[in-house]
Amino acid sequence: MDLVPALQEPLKQPLKSVLGPATAKVMAEHLGLHTVGDLLHHYPRRYEERGQLTHLADLPMDEHVTVVAQVADARLHTFASAKTPRGKGQRLEVTITDGSGRLQLVFFGNGVHKPHKELLPGTRALFAGKVSVFNRRLQLAHPAYELLRGDDVAEAVDSWAGALIPLYPATAKLESWKIAKAVQTVLPSAQEAIDPLPESLRAGRGLISLPEALLKIHRPHTKADIADARSRLKWDEAFVLQVALARRRHADTQLPAVARRPKPDGLLAAFDERLPFTLTEGQQKVSKEIFADLATEHPMHRLLQGEVGSGKTLVALRAMLAVVDAGGQAAMLAPTEVLAQQHHRSIVEMMGELAESGMLGGAEQATKVVLLTGSMGAAARRQALLDLATGEAGVVIGTHALIEDKVQFHDLGLVVVDEQHRFGVEQRDALRGKGKQPPHLLVMTATPIPRTVAMTVFGDLETSVLDQLPAGRSPIASHVVPAADKPHFLARAWERVREEVAGGHQAYVVCPRIGDEEEDPGKARKSPEDEAEKRPPLAVLDVAGRLAEGPLKNLRVEVLHGRMQPDDKDAVMRRFAAGETDVLVATTVIEVGVNVPNATVMVIMDADRFGVSQLHQLRGRVGRGSAPGLCLLVSEMPEASAAHRRLTAVASTLDGFELSRLDLEQRREGDVLGQAQSGARTSLRMLAVIDDEEIITQAREEAAAVVAADPGLEHLPGLRTALQALLDDEREQYLEKG
Repeated sequence: MDLVPALQEPLKQPLKSVLGPATAKVMAEHLGLHTVGDLLHHYPRRYEERGQLTHLADLPMDEHVTVVAQVADARLHTFASAKTPRGKGQRLEVTITDGSGRLQLVFFGNGVHKPHKELLPGTRALFAGKVSVFNRRLQLAHPAYELLRGDDVAEAVDSWAGALIPLYPATAKLESWKIAKAVQTVLPSAQEAIDPLPESLRAGRGLISLPEALLKIHRPHTKADIADARSRLKWDEAFVLQVALARRRHADTQLPAVARRPKPDGLLAAFDERLPFTLTEGQQKVSKEIFADLATEHPMHRLLQGEVGSGKTLVALRAMLAVVDAGGQAAMLAPTEVLAQQHHRSIVEMMGELAESGMLGGAEQATKVVLLTGSMGAAARRQALLDLATGEAGVVIGTHALIEDKVQFHDLGLVVVDEQHRFGVEQRDALRGKGKQPPHLLVMTATPIPRTVAMTVFGDLETSVLDQLPAGRSPIASHVVPAADKPHFLARAWERVREEVAGGHQAYVVCPRIGDEEEDPGKARKSPEDEAEKRPPLAVLDVAGRLAEGPLKNLRVEVLHGRMQPDDKDAVMRRFAAGETDVLVATTVIEVGVNVPNATVMVIMDADRFGVSQLHQLRGRVGRGSAPGLCLLVSEMPEASAAHRRLTAVASTLDGFELSRLDLEQRREGDVLGQAQSGARTSLRMLAVIDDEEIITQAREEAAAVVAADPGLEHLPGLRTALQALLDDEREQYLEKG
């Protein structure tokens, strides 16, 4: 993406030249702030009104907090101590209150003298520290504090101008008021901020200027100031991001691609004829959208999302066959070998003789469907590579092995990426680069994404949604099993497994880890309530052994996990699919794509350690046949805990879109431009993609109009500057290759 050279601005000045090297170093290391602009965009998390006391009743454990409160009581205690020269030590206990609750502060040793003089009853101050428990009471040990002296007007005006005190996201090394003082130092530079929004947009939407918004967010005089600033800064984030995506879409329309139209009596028609069922209305509608894209001379960029089991693989396969009909090849990229093998097996099964080109009994219109993974034997790999290079193979399913330099295609026309969020940018880009011209791209995700997230994360893709389940799919009943509070519930869960097996069905038991690792690999989500970490997450190898000797004795129990040899994994899955195994104890390696219609029950151990979307994915492995499915979410968390409430929410609905909203609200957005959707420091500081749907929609429309009129942003230097700030090298590469 060639950005026109942007204007330089004072906000790019390094913090060390303004605040000094020591403060700048702490800000860089602990908050990731490097420039004046970074600090001005480090917004207050909330505000305290002078005279209004903080709620101490809701303090979170083990978190660094800032509170405004009044000293109710201060007592100095002397106690015997072998560590001091005189054999006596001192402890200052200060009780602060806010009307809703009380909190104890403690200071020891030499640290008692200053607070003993300053923290007198009636004194108001800001206190910051880590909340802990001592003698079953909340306390802050050695908190930092800043007095709020009502009589010292000059200081109050200087430090906390306005009636509202900003409280910033802080760390143990950098209290909120130190950040506030640093902001005070750089705030005059806000006047020099270059406005990214076109003047016509600002006027049309009634938005204040960027310099005014920065002043009001850091030093508001009224709540209306905060509201005005937030509205404006949300628009900045939404609009600049949507412009980046609109430019990406515009660039794609300039690329050439080969139009791929299926023959009226070709491979796709023959495949449709042999289907034993009718496509759902949703599948037909989505297929039309995809075929219309494939028929154009610009690359398709489409996101296909839908509920677990809604038939996305069938829709993708029909698109692949249409491309083969038109003389091209199609590649499906799967994130794991288990999933690649599963896709290959089910596609060959669905196609029958249409997948047997050049073989005895192969149909006239047939093509070859090959599998390519890293663990294949040399002879099989050589043959697969030859089939791809000559064009003999119309369809290839594989893992990252498809991307290696040795892999050459005769004419790659379509790339289908399954479970997009598991692939790095470079991997997808390398595969797309193997076509003579840019191939069409279909991205599939089995995790339903709220519309706003799709517009923000996948804004350069057209979106198709499958929200109907095919006929014959059975509902899944889900229940939480509180193993700690009601151990007899867990015993009943194993009885239910035995009942399903006795009825001719099969079961999955899912555990967070394998059990042969030295330490927990951290794949499963830890519950925030599990502070004590009483035990490591349950492991496949341990649980399988205990079940085979205990509650599931005499049943055929096997294990499946990611560290097994690929051939062994495939053999286990084949036995399970063939009904030769009763119970499969596995990690999340079965999360997506695994299709065994006879499996009717799933028990998820330590369910609170998995994310909401992951639980929904796992649950989708049962109820795939005509018999109803059952999912039991086992947890040792107390019934009153937040983790238990989250599991109850998962059990109460099968609507993946509703669950994905819940998941997002809990995780926040992560970095929407980054490859991961959680964990990174978010590029959205003010905008919440779930709550600000209207702004995102309007920003998308405005961005499309701006880019259509001025693709290079020649007349909008402020917007170019903002784009460059947003798209650092890594993110720009991400959008380039997306």
